[in-house]
Amino acid sequence: MGNEKSGKGNSGKNSLSRRNFLRTTAAASAAFTIIPSFALGKKLGYQAPSDTLRVALVGAGSQGSGDISSICASEVTPANQGMFGMTGKPGTEKLVAICDVDWGYAPVLNTFDKFPSAKKYKDWRVMLDEMGNSIDAVVVATADHNNANPAATAMTMGKHVYVEKPLTHTIYESRLLTKLAKKHGVATQMGNQGSSGDGVRTACAWAWAGEIGEVRKVDVWSSRPIWPQGLDTPSVVMKVPKTLDWNLFIGHMPFRPYNDAYHPWNFRGWWDFGTGAFGDMACHNMHPVFKVLQLGYPTKVQGQSTPLKKDACPLAQVVKMVFPARPNLPHMALPEVDVTWYDGGFHAMIPDVLLEGKEWQGEGCALYGTKDTLILGSHGSDPYLLSGRTPKSPEVLRVIPDNNHYLDWVAACKNPDLRDKTASHFGEAGPFNEIVLMGVLAVRLQKMGKILEWDGPSMQFTNISANDKVSTWTDVMDIGKMMAAAAAAAVQARPGWPPRQGEAVHVVDHPGRRGGCDPRGHRRPVTRWSGEPHRAEPGHQPRVHRDDGQGARSSDRDPHTAAP
Repeated sequence: MGNEKSGKGNSGKNSLSRRNFLRTTAAASAAFTIIPSFALGKKLGYQAPSDTLRVALVGAGSQGSGDISSICASEVTPANQGMFGMTGKPGTEKLVAICDVDWGYAPVLNTFDKFPSAKKYKDWRVMLDEMGNSIDAVVVATADHNNANPAATAMTMGKHVYVEKPLTHTIYESRLLTKLAKKHGVATQMGNQGSSGDGVRTACAWAWAGEIGEVRKVDVWSSRPIWPQGLDTPSVVMKVPKTLDWNLFIGHMPFRPYNDAYHPWNFRGWWDFGTGAFGDMACHNMHPVFKVLQLGYPTKVQGQSTPLKKDACPLAQVVKMVFPARPNLPHMALPEVDVTWYDGGFHAMIPDVLLEGKEWQGEGCALYGTKDTLILGSHGSDPYLLSGRTPKSPEVLRVIPDNNHYLDWVAACKNPDLRDKTASHFGEAGPFNEIVLMGVLAVRLQKMGKILEWDGPSMQFTNISANDKVSTWTDVMDIGKMMAAAAAAAVQARPGWPPRQGEAVHVVDHPGRRGGCDPRGHRRPVTRWSGEPHRAEPGHQPRVHRDDGQGARSSDRDPHTAAP
């Protein structure tokens, strides 16, 4: 696999302890005003004219492998393209370095195979330290919790960055990346690919021309998760695979023993590593709403979900946000609007009448206007009006060449005039990602039992005091086990229980079961001896008679089985 450059197992300057990891990544995030001298050139963040960008990849798994094939030219076979309306064009740039913590994961190995000349690393800090002068741009596609640190560090070094969604794991991290992008003037893009497509442009053109009227209500939904959520925290400690650096995967989060419930693939379902279906898919399906309605920070939010677990994201969620009125557009008023999110199998209610040939999709959004309803599919694709009209409205947004989200970012890396014109540059993606992550917080704080009031600029809820206490998970009770335990306790509390060894216990069964009835319809008891297991059918509740062997009997009319 080439020469491994890892923070684990190497000696000398490449050996990094967990303590050093926390210290160095914290410093990278906090001290973002320090700019290495080698980053200063003709223009900060703009490399000398070159035909080809030298790109480094952090996170070479499923998403990262696809992203980099759309940015860099494969050295082996052309990559398949055409995702969400993007013209099928292979990548054009040069991949010079690949970093991933797991060298045994199949998609990572596939990335290695497609780019055999790229240097391989496990620790992105070592990669940037050794190859900083040979890298122009960095693509980050790690687990959610690990996106911000390499992206922030790369920007302080003057590198252009493309970061997968969600942009970050916390609201503060989103704010930080937004500021860094502005400070250093580098080209940026978040990986919500549909933002560069025709769908969002068409939706804005129709709405801003006044075709749907005022919008005061919006629904957004996703059929995800497609990974496990709602799980109990694993109690089994598994052996860490030899190909995986578990410490580097954990990063700055609290350490926990390895279990394959966390990695690979499943990280999105755990609060420490992901943000659940909402954090993942709202970046796609809510983006058209953000763009069309020119949304700023919401002022109120509330979240609901299936039972919360301590460490796992819930199976399904509903989040309602209230956005204040914004300045009106020339042909469209922008009043206060409620935006409601659904996932995990829930979606907006189906309209009374759908257009012929249309089905209520499993992914998308609906903007209910006073003149018409605007509906878009997954990633902002395939917009249509519920009335069936197709307005001829002028373009209001920049047309992305070939709708190609990736290569438009590449063009911005090479052309400073395009830095703030990509469809999801951090000046827009950062504040938008803050909105999404605030919704995630509302789900986790739902047990406060009140509508939360949000101050976006200061990044805080204004109606939560320092003295407020709240549980962020639900102690889920197994009702069946509780009832069984109560029944057993009641039986054992009776006088004379348990029966003496050898004492007969008669079980009066229901008609039709073992024992049944005599010819006159009277129930016929079944006799067993104490110590003999009773084989009652599920849900069966026979009456029990005790017999002390001397003709004395007592009747127990409580609906409990006679289990010893």
